[in-house]
Amino acid sequence: MTPGPGLARTLMPQGFLASGVNCGVRRYRPDLGLIVSDRPAVGAGVFTLNRFAAAPVQYCRSLLPSSSVRAIITNSGQANAATGPEGIENNRQMAFEVAKELECFPREVLTASTGVIGPQIDLRKIVDAIPELVEKATDTAEQFSLAILTTDLVPKAVTTTIELSGGTIRITGICKGSGMIHPNMATMLGYLLTDAIVPVERATTWLKDAVDVSFNMISVDGDTSTNDAVFLMANGASGVALRTTDDEKKFNAALREVAILLAQSIAIDGEGASKLVEVQVKGAPDVAIARRAARGVTISPLIKCAMHGEDPNWGRIVARLGAEQVPDECFQRMTLTMQGKLLFANGQPQRFEKSDVKALLKKSKVVVEIDMQSGTAEATAWGCDLSKKYVDINTEYS
Repeated sequence: MTPGPGLARTLMPQGFLASGVNCGVRRYRPDLGLIVSDRPAVGAGVFTLNRFAAAPVQYCRSLLPSSSVRAIITNSGQANAATGPEGIENNRQMAFEVAKELECFPREVLTASTGVIGPQIDLRKIVDAIPELVEKATDTAEQFSLAILTTDLVPKAVTTTIELSGGTIRITGICKGSGMIHPNMATMLGYLLTDAIVPVERATTWLKDAVDVSFNMISVDGDTSTNDAVFLMANGASGVALRTTDDEKKFNAALREVAILLAQSIAIDGEGASKLVEVQVKGAPDVAIARRAARGVTISPLIKCAMHGEDPNWGRIVARLGAEQVPDECFQRMTLTMQGKLLFANGQPQRFEKSDVKALLKKSKVVVEIDMQSGTAEATAWGCDLSKKYVDINTEYS
């Protein structure tokens, strides 16, 4: 897959264009982004479970799934969350103005917002910039990926092509996320785009399957946002349908891989983070236990601080697993390794040289492996360390 997170050129699938401009809400870099399909596309979405969902989340929930989506507009800097009836009307007006420019129905335009919770969006600035936004749309993802950032340090986009029985299709993924990241679907803003022909009745299921192993398995700070959403748009511009079971397997595997790469890029770009923490759980009695255990380790502030301090304090991991209700029998059989070094097994500590493990924890990626030896289920979660810089960023955010 190419090119991965960063500013390198990332192609959109056939029939898709994207753009980003500065409308004046932020003082620098693009703050308004647009993805547009040249034909009606199948659309699906997975949204935050935060009960105080933002206006764009409420709006998109009411429209998806759909067999006719033309565009997604995203503004950054202002979340349009906790903004009452005025915020709902501003969101509708934003969609209406894009529809007018594209000469399509307002219900064919999706919306997303990210930024500070509370202030009303600066609708006039957004509306005035929409003609330029449409005019500057290109077949690459770069300007859009910049326009949706908040505290992110880098833009995040990835693309891949797949050979199916009927020809070649492309999947491109774009996302943003750095803080207020905790999966309870979703954890950020994500956009998965493809030129394959995808049945509308399958789109939501396939999107949820991809989200469950990717965006729902990351955490930066344990806070679930009011705005988070992941969208899937499939416009069929390649003319290639998923005609066989093998085609569906290839497509879904690629969709999951794109989503996982984007999720990992969010974890490593966590506010103030210096390490990507990967927690691999296997041998669990069932998938629910495996996922709960893996996510629990990435969430713990104590473990995150230990990772930042390069402290191989395996006791904090065992304690967290107990808090996540891992069955007693798993602890008696479980092995726990950190950076390949065995620290705990058969219910008791193992001898190891602390200085050796501490040296291994200086690496930018830390891998924790937990084998419960009590079944066949497995799961992987991603998180990051917790640094003083995280506190600095979030004391100054608004």
